[in-house]
Amino acid sequence: MKHVLPIGYEDIKRIIDADLYYVDKSLMIKELLDTKAQVNLFTRPRRFGKTLGLSMIRRFFENEFTMRGEKIDNGYLFDQLNISQCGEEYLCHQQQYPVINLSLKSAKQPDFEMARSALIKEIQSEYRRHYYLIDSELLLDVDKQRYRNIFEGNATPLDYATALEFLSQCLAAHHGKNVIVLIDEYDVPLENAYTAGFYEPMILFIRSLFESVLKTNPCLEFAVITGCLRISRESIFTGLNNIKIYSILNPYFADSFGFTQNEVSEMLAYYGLQEKSTEIKEWYDGYLFGPTDIYNPWSIINYIDLARADAKAFPRPYWSNTSANTIIRELVDNADFTTRQEIEQLLDGSPLDKPVHEEITYEDIHQSSENLWNFLFFTGYLKKTDEYQKEGQIYIKLAIPNREIQSIYKQTILSWFRQKVKDTDTSALIKAIENGTCDDIAAFISGQLMETISFFDYAENYYHGFLSGLLKASQKYLIYSNRESGLGRSDIIMKTPSARGQAVILELKTAKQYTQMADGCQQALKQIEDMAYEESLKNEGYTTIKKYGICFYRKECLVMKA
Repeated sequence: MKHVLPIGYEDIKRIIDADLYYVDKSLMIKELLDTKAQVNLFTRPRRFGKTLGLSMIRRFFENEFTMRGEKIDNGYLFDQLNISQCGEEYLCHQQQYPVINLSLKSAKQPDFEMARSALIKEIQSEYRRHYYLIDSELLLDVDKQRYRNIFEGNATPLDYATALEFLSQCLAAHHGKNVIVLIDEYDVPLENAYTAGFYEPMILFIRSLFESVLKTNPCLEFAVITGCLRISRESIFTGLNNIKIYSILNPYFADSFGFTQNEVSEMLAYYGLQEKSTEIKEWYDGYLFGPTDIYNPWSIINYIDLARADAKAFPRPYWSNTSANTIIRELVDNADFTTRQEIEQLLDGSPLDKPVHEEITYEDIHQSSENLWNFLFFTGYLKKTDEYQKEGQIYIKLAIPNREIQSIYKQTILSWFRQKVKDTDTSALIKAIENGTCDDIAAFISGQLMETISFFDYAENYYHGFLSGLLKASQKYLIYSNRESGLGRSDIIMKTPSARGQAVILELKTAKQYTQMADGCQQALKQIEDMAYEESLKNEGYTTIKKYGICFYRKECLVMKA
């Protein structure tokens, strides 16, 4: 029996106890001890193993007890992992420290009061986990009462804002050891608050919560914080000078999150799926953390799990299901002409050159397109292919990482286009077709093309779908695509429900050069005649039939009529 893949598991203890497949990241513990930074901030995209990594750190270092004060032994979890081979200078830290472990994921709420309440509940859960402190002989009665007040929900706003600092003091007093603080998804409350409109009060609360426990706290051994985005010190880490930030540009801890090529190859070999290596690389590889090539771990384990059951299974964009990908939608919705061209450039496989801005706030994201591109880069929607320095500013070449992310862009653009067509007034186009004014038809279609984002290499089927979408927005005509007519299939036929009205035949061509567009229109008109497309319409009783040859070159359109 092969180990089952740990889809959805975020605690190393549950993975080891259930004998699930585990990609060993335990050497991150050695690197943490070697670097000796007091506050470590790791920024990585969603679903790249941040929560699981924190659980590993906690289970290794924590001197853990039940609520009733019974010792919990987690040493066995690491017996078969790489850290166990690193020597006594590292293993002597195992199960030696009290740990505060806090996730801020639950703060994704519609208003500040609910978000703050969700964070307080998380704090209370951590107080519950360490409730054995109430019986400690090393804590003063006044501290025990304050502990109870926080746990029971009767504390003051100041007590909640400094709750982590107070808990660290209680733990250090009881254990006689400084405390390790682990904070997961620290920027979830900030991103949510920005989107929901209560950014300022949330910033103030999070700042108080963090500064009290991380800044000049004599009870702090070290801290590890994770999130998707690096937030400027000015917004949340004001005056916090002991923080070391490890973004995806940093060479340290490069392989601690996500899967390396060797790890993916070993997994494929273990499950007998080596033939999937090329396919998996195209779909889920492409990230560069520091100098290290990294795969998306969430998508890898989901796809391999599916491929184990069905060897013919196709890759899917698993990562897109982890959120609404609202930032991509905002990019497309708000794109000006230049941004639309840049999106097309990315979809065409050509990189963009952009300056790096690591220290941005959520308020900064939409202040400039540069900030938005940086946000997409640091959250995993773009990758770095190269970097260089110009006039003291570091620039990076940005590209779409893989086919999975490309599919997210494409689906978002298609959704946007459908909505745009739905909201477009096409009456001027319909009137121009009815009146036979070719220049007006061409001008309307070209104008709409300029407002769209293309990712089909300007092939004829792209224009076919584009024009059909515009025409279907009108309720006056029935629209048929590739309908059998005469001796073949015409591209688009428009006709009124009644034969007393009129019908229109539209034949489409594409040109390789702008100067060839007129020839394309003539070829389209000749095809309409040669293939006798109008015969079936005459048989239906239509006597007024208009015929147009339409040729496209990129976003230019030329129309001629018979």
